[in-house]
Amino acid sequence: MPRAVRRAATAAVEFAVGRAGIAAVRVLNRDAIGQGHRPRGAAGSVTGWVFAHRPSNRQRNRWVVSLLGVQPTDRVLEIGFGPGVAVAELVRAGAGHVYGADHSPVMLRQASRRNAAAIQAGRVTLVNAPADRLPAALEGPFDAILAVNSLGFWPAPAERLAELRRRLAPGGRIAIASQPRCPGATADTARRAASEIENLLRNAGFTQLRTEILPLSPPVACVLAASPAS
Repeated sequence: MPRAVRRAATAAVEFAVGRAGIAAVRVLNRDAIGQGHRPRGAAGSVTGWVFAHRPSNRQRNRWVVSLLGVQPTDRVLEIGFGPGVAVAELVRAGAGHVYGADHSPVMLRQASRRNAAAIQAGRVTLVNAPADRLPAALEGPFDAILAVNSLGFWPAPAERLAELRRRLAPGGRIAIASQPRCPGATADTARRAASEIENLLRNAGFTQLRTEILPLSPPVACVLAASPAS
């Protein structure tokens, strides 16, 4: 896995939980980074709460959703939905149906509570599944796919992206966002992570690549691409 992407994902967990959050998690479970990767138990509930309420996390998810420009007819898939913040943003943006996969049962519960009304209305479907074992219910075709600070945790991300391209409708779009949190991270760090994501997407067969930057500290890089139209 590209080093910059993995470092960005791991450090993002550290920053998102924050000093107070990490301390609280460590009281219950000493592995805060492991909790960020796959929240579980009581400690995972704390981690998910922090992820959902940290202002920069919420801003990052809103921004990525806005870049996708979802339409009322769109079927959208999120890989690694965490506490369901981006799912809720997609619903508010008017997506026709939002699907999501996350390998943490704790995050499935939190995201399901956060989006209970949309689930009851038949607009959201969430499943407990890892990125490398998506169920038949998520075959697609989808009009858009997104992943926010989760690519770095996927096994064999190049293979996963190729699989996701096959689940997109012709011309469907994908957004992969990364906010590096390694010590001393700068705009250059974000650009390097974006470059690695671009290479992964290009090698997976995506076209029309472009990178957008959200000027947080450190910046968020979101690489957008499309599945070939034919």
